[in-house]
Amino acid sequence: MFYYVLKYVLLGPLLRLVFRPRIEGLEHIPSSGPAIVAGNHLSFSDHFLMPAILKRRITFLAKAEYFTGPGIKGRLTAAFFRSAGQIPVDRSGKDAGQAAIREGLGVLRKNELLGIYPEGTRSHDGRLYKGKVGVAVMALRAQVPVIPCAMIGTFEAQPPGKVIPNIHPVVIRFGKPLDFSRYAGMEHEKAILRAITDEIMYAILSLSEQEYVDRYAAVVKAEEAAESAANARKFPRMPLS
Repeated sequence: MFYYVLKYVLLGPLLRLVFRPRIEGLEHIPSSGPAIVAGNHLSFSDHFLMPAILKRRITFLAKAEYFTGPGIKGRLTAAFFRSAGQIPVDRSGKDAGQAAIREGLGVLRKNELLGIYPEGTRSHDGRLYKGKVGVAVMALRAQVPVIPCAMIGTFEAQPPGKVIPNIHPVVIRFGKPLDFSRYAGMEHEKAILRAITDEIMYAILSLSEQEYVDRYAAVVKAEEAAESAANARKFPRMPLS
């Protein structure tokens, strides 16, 4: 119930006012039945903009940290995400990917829309990164289409680290559904999963026109953080006199 209050009364009208989203390709979203909407991930606001503009309910797999924050702010954030129908997924440990797949398949079994970001994390620099194969596993196991989606302008509206978004126009662009039924029963073939995921990422790239990086975003982030820390140790900031 609170999901629809957020969408139509509280959050939805505010998001439309701030971001003024232009929607393209909405006809590619099926009116019923299960499907995966796979998109790029540029901003914290992505979690809420797409649900606000879709007629159907969509459930996203959200990182568990949104549900476990300390203090009043953490509890409010967790309550908000749960009320919005988002599912927490622990991304740490070797079983993290399997947990995400189980949760995603549960949504699809209920004939609902599942939202997923194949990159696995937000882009820290606005580029599109290599996708993880979990989206391919779910598409094959559930035998559902994958609808590519591009969020355009959300990085400029609310880049990483910015709490209050800028007033900036946003485009949400959906592509034609991708059918992978020709690979039915091959969800254990690594080469097939990689090929499907790359096809999905290429479709997202065609819609978003981002620069593409054939590496995982989390790896690049970690490398840049380590380099920054090393530079800080090498050239410590001198105190002001």
